[in-house]
Amino acid sequence: MRNTYHLVRCGGPKFPDESHEKRNLCYTKGMVKREKMFATASGKVILCGEHAVVYGRPAIALPVFQERARAKISETPGQRFTIDLPDITQRFTLENAPANQPLALVARMTLEALHVEPPQVRLTIRSTIPIASGMGSSAAVATALVRALARYFGVTLLPADVSALVYRGEELWHGTPSGIDNNVIAYGRPLWFQKGAPPRPFHTAVPFTLVIADSGVPGATKEAVAGVRRRWQQAPRQYEKYFTEVGEIVYQVYRRLTTGTLTGVGRLLDDNQTLLAAMGVSHPALERLLAAARAAGALGAKLCGGGLGGNCLALVEPGSAEQVAAAMRRAGAVRTIITHIPTEAETDHV
Repeated sequence: MRNTYHLVRCGGPKFPDESHEKRNLCYTKGMVKREKMFATASGKVILCGEHAVVYGRPAIALPVFQERARAKISETPGQRFTIDLPDITQRFTLENAPANQPLALVARMTLEALHVEPPQVRLTIRSTIPIASGMGSSAAVATALVRALARYFGVTLLPADVSALVYRGEELWHGTPSGIDNNVIAYGRPLWFQKGAPPRPFHTAVPFTLVIADSGVPGATKEAVAGVRRRWQQAPRQYEKYFTEVGEIVYQVYRRLTTGTLTGVGRLLDDNQTLLAAMGVSHPALERLLAAARAAGALGAKLCGGGLGGNCLALVEPGSAEQVAAAMRRAGAVRTIITHIPTEAETDHV
């Protein structure tokens, strides 16, 4: 073990728009065991509200714990801080990484927020979350990186602090991200998110099961977001109507989940998909999977994430999950995930 310091938050870490005088961190001396130099972060799906959330409407996102990113720190005395990404065969030192490399930016900002110099370590990040699938791969790897560095220095960051750091990387990856991915992954709970308002983690009052299916077509979040913005600029009245209708769907889904009924949620997800298709972000491969899911008994289904490929989800009765997943694979899904969203009571017993 080695001496380090534990953070007791007294206002949060410094971010680029804050002055030196606003660095309001408090440290207490402590110990960190070497075997704990790692951290993980879950994947995510947006249950409803994507794209409209960029324009001020709410969205609901969910963590998916079956898929994770994992960051591990190994000390390398005498060597420069290196970030190793074996899944995509990339490796670079923090010192030589370009300013627009997202993970390097997040690492630099995290070290600055912690008021520490780059350590002599290798930070290895691996992930089971499929890339370009709408499951928050980029936000998850950055979240794991932030948590691992904080743990290495014996610091505990609140979810809001982690989310703020990760968001800067999301800007480089996706252009104008909504902020929903970094928030739901940092909080690790179902999340009501609306731009300009504090994120609201919540517990569902009714458990439910989703089948998530990968279309095999890489999603294109940046292109999808840019395309919606371009069409919104060309037809603002029509797109504002779409966004408002999506926002109302999100309110209705949230009300049902928090009052303990799934009645009508499937139909609302179908309605959300209709609006997403009207916005131009669906894809024939996704539509085939959604049709197969509904035919196999799903209560409702929609794409999730940016669209133009990537993943979709289906709300199912627990007993029909395998049947729906098999139908989606027959329709072309390259893989499926069955995930259960528990109530607060179930979470407490996990």
